[in-house]
Parts: sequence; structure tokens; C-alpha cells
Amino acid sequence: MNTPRTMFEKIWDRHVIVKRGESEALLHIDRNFVHEGSFHAFGALAAENREVRKPRQTFAVADHYVPTLNRDRGIAAVTDPEIRNQMEMLANNTKKHGIVHYGIDDPRQGIVHVIGPELGITQPGLTITCGDSHTSTHGAFGAYAVGIGASQLKQILATQCLWQKKPKTLRVSVEGAIAVGVTAKDIILAIIAEIGTAGATGHTIEYAGSAIRAFSMEGRLTVCNMSIEAGARAGMIAPDDTTFAYLAGREFAPKAAHWDSALEFWRSLPGDAGARFDREVTLNATTLAPMVTWGTSPEEAVSVTAVIPDPAAADNADKRAHMEQALRYQALTPGTRLTDIGVDYAFIGTCTNGRIEDLRAAAAVLKGRKTVIPAWVSPGSTTIKLQAEAEGLATIFRDAGFEWRASGCSSCAAVNGDIVPAGKRCASTSNRNFEGRQGQGARTHLMSPAMVAAAAVTGKITDVRTLMAGRP
Repeated sequence: MNTPRTMFEKIWDRHVIVKRGESEALLHIDRNFVHEGSFHAFGALAAENREVRKPRQTFAVADHYVPTLNRDRGIAAVTDPEIRNQMEMLANNTKKHGIVHYGIDDPRQGIVHVIGPELGITQPGLTITCGDSHTSTHGAFGAYAVGIGASQLKQILATQCLWQKKPKTLRVSVEGAIAVGVTAKDIILAIIAEIGTAGATGHTIEYAGSAIRAFSMEGRLTVCNMSIEAGARAGMIAPDDTTFAYLAGREFAPKAAHWDSALEFWRSLPGDAGARFDREVTLNATTLAPMVTWGTSPEEAVSVTAVIPDPAAADNADKRAHMEQALRYQALTPGTRLTDIGVDYAFIGTCTNGRIEDLRAAAAVLKGRKTVIPAWVSPGSTTIKLQAEAEGLATIFRDAGFEWRASGCSSCAAVNGDIVPAGKRCASTSNRNFEGRQGQGARTHLMSPAMVAAAAVTGKITDVRTLMAGRP
């Protein structure tokens, strides 16, 4: 009798080419994404006079350094010569090796972790890599998706294989009905607050439970996106009818008879009954409220109805010291109510929360209201931007006072002038609130798109549920 296997184990076993010792294996990689930062790997490849082994399985996207303003000017909008050079090198390297390239002018351009699923490149059961830590996003489809470094990218480009140490498994189950105003962003922030930023180190997380299954693909992508912020190697959700309905008809999705074969395989991926995980964590969704970070780590998050915690209550000296440093950087005092904290800027976008569902949620709060602070939105892809414009969402954002920008990562990584000034606070839908993440000295508070919209129209951290009362 075969031993029951988890979904991760099924995918891992299927991709092992050869093992090295008890815990390391050479894996075949099904899909590989590259962006402007890939020039190091391409350069190393050229230095050894190597070709890309399987160019059809690599997809290039200009996203990390593209400007979100003046995009009608194309490459001319890039004023930084170093950034322009990286974008030009990506175009040249992909042309040389015959790799599909979604450049700044391509109508399908967007943030790599948004357009991969959007185009149907991301599919259940695959191994997926990218030189970006938030590659875990793609695991929402039941794929094993991991971030890699330049040397690993070179290995994949040259061989379509990658040595990997087999991670342990952690199942995080979120059970129960989610209250109105609580979103996938709140769920993942609550999970990270519960287990800590090192809570899943050395593990692949499989998210399960009725609350997770109730999410759309957009919600599942948000949850898996921030797996890395809990220290996980990857995050995964078992594919189901929600997954299949999302993929049907997309550009790279299987067609005709191939679709039927793919469905048969995809349905075999969820873990077997009785499969064992190395660890298990369970959260009760019914008790959760909208979450906000107060510190400089995603784990430093609490309910919007709470107060800033006191470092004196920390259970160890290291945690106490980090909390004290975070409070100094954020200029906050223990015991302060979250809803008493003013904000100076508001930002909606990123690979975490730049999808159409996120824009709809924010627009529902903004409709008929005006921002009282500078605010901007950067849709996750050009396709989403056009869809939002067709649905009238862009008009709602503009009428409320938001800048309506193009797709890119710059507002999350503080490039191209998309910077929050030192000492200013930003209500942000991004995935990291580290010191200086959105600009030197900038203070970031992570929250959901609807919560950012609420902050934008009130000028402070606000429980969005108080603004949605009576609205459909």
C-alpha cells in the first residue's frame, strides 16, 4: 500500500531527476520567469558561451524598475540611465535567446506575479522559479513556486534544472466564515502575526480550511504571495473548481483535448487522506478583524481595533529589542490606538494587492468620497488597468483624488521617484514594511486595499467597516 502524500510531495516527487543525499534533489523546472535584474545570470551564461536550454519555458517581464508615470513615452520615460540599461539588456538578452518578452510597451506587461496567472502560464502541478522572493504567489494554483538567486537562475537557463533542498511541510488551516470587511490580506497578516516571520523557515506551507477554499483566485494569490514573509520556502493551495474556472480560456492554458487531460492531472494533485505534515497550525477566521502593521516587520500586525503593544510584554529579549527599535523608527508609543495614528500617503498596488478584485474593493470605499492626503494606485498589469477603466473604477479613483498610474513595482521598492519622504507614513497594500522599504526614513503600515482607501479619505488609520455601514 502506498504511503499517503501531501500535494507538495506529489509535485516534488514528480520533478526529481536525481537525489543527492537524503534531503537534496535535482528538480526539473517547468516555468521560469526573468525580469530586469536577470542580467547577471545572462552575463554569466555568455561568459561561458552557453545557450538557454529551453527558451520556450522562460518568460521575461519588465516590471521591477519600469516607471509608473509617463508610460505613453515608452522607454523614453525611463530617465535613470542604469535602469534604462537594465531594461535594454533584458530586451537584448531575450531576443538573442528567443525568449518571450513582455516589455514596457507590450499590452500584456505587468508585474510578473500578476501576469503569470493572468496569461495562464501558471498552472497546477508545475515547478516555477523567478529571481524574486514573492514567487511563492504562484503556489495559489497548486504549484511549487520558489524565488531564486542569480547563480540559480544561470543554472536553470543553462539546464532547465535546479538543485533544491527538500523543505519540511506545514499546513495552516483557516476555518470558519470570514466577517464583512476582512480580506485575504488580513488573513495572511494574522497568520504571520501568529507564527512570526521565522515561523515557517525551512517549510513549504499548504493553506487549507473552509476560509481559504472560500477565497477567489485573487484572494488565494494574496495569501500565497506573503508566505515568504513568514519565512516559508513556498506557499501552496490545492487546486479546485475555482482554480480551473480561472484558468479556462487563458492564453497559455491547455485547449481542447489537452484541457481534459490537464484537468484529470490537476484533480489528482490535492493531498491524500491521511497525509502527514511536519507541523500544523489552525486559525479561527470568525474571530479575525481587519489587520494593520505597526512596526517594521509583517509579523508586527494587530487588529485595527487594538493598541500599539508594549515591548515590556515581549517573551524574550531579542523580540523586545526589535519592538523597541521598530517603535523608535515608526515614532509610535505603546498603548496608542491604531485608529489615532495619522497617515500622510496612501498606495494601492503591488504583486500582493494590485488585482482587479483589490481595485473593486477600494473603489467601493472611495465612491462619493475625497482623499485628504496624496494617494496613488498602480494596477498589477496593463490588462487589469484597462479592465478597471472599462468598469469605471479608474473614474472613481480619479474623482476621489487618487493618481491613476501604470503597472510596475516601483512604489513597493522605492525606485523611479515613487518614494515616500522620510518621516512620513504610508498606508500601503505592499508586502513589506521594513525600514526604508518605500524610501529612506519612510514609515509603512501594511493593510488591505479597502483599508488603504479608508485611510486615504480620513487621513488616519481607520476601521473600514465604519465607512461601509449601509453600503451594498
